Amino acid sequence: MVESILEQSNVQNGLINVFCKHTSCSLVMMENADPSAQFDLEQFMDRLVPEGDPIFTHTFEGKDDMPSHIKMALTRTSETIPFSNGQLLLGTWQGIFLWEHRSVSHSRELVVTIYGD
Repeated sequence: MVESILEQSNVQNGLINVFCKHTSCSLVMMENADPSAQFDLEQFMDRLVPEGDPIFTHTFEGKDDMPSHIKMALTRTSETIPFSNGQLLLGTWQGIFLWEHRSVSHSRELVVTIYGD
């Protein structure tokens, strides 16, 4: 999606910023070649911040409510990537992912801003 937006912009050199407007999902720059890396990260976070932990009082939307906010706070809500000649300058194995922290997928909105010439 980010590559497509950059291509449509006709901007050749600069920075692209992707911002997620939510508090229960995040953006991550992650291994893009082997899906097991993403799986392992998710398993680690679930162990670190388990659903249904009795210490959480913010549970209005369910047992995944507070854990999703904590996971977002421990990760990122935006990524800024340089680009040159209309191409993202990602490393060989890097990919940008929207990481949903809720048990059920939600509709999400991203803001993409391009700086450059």
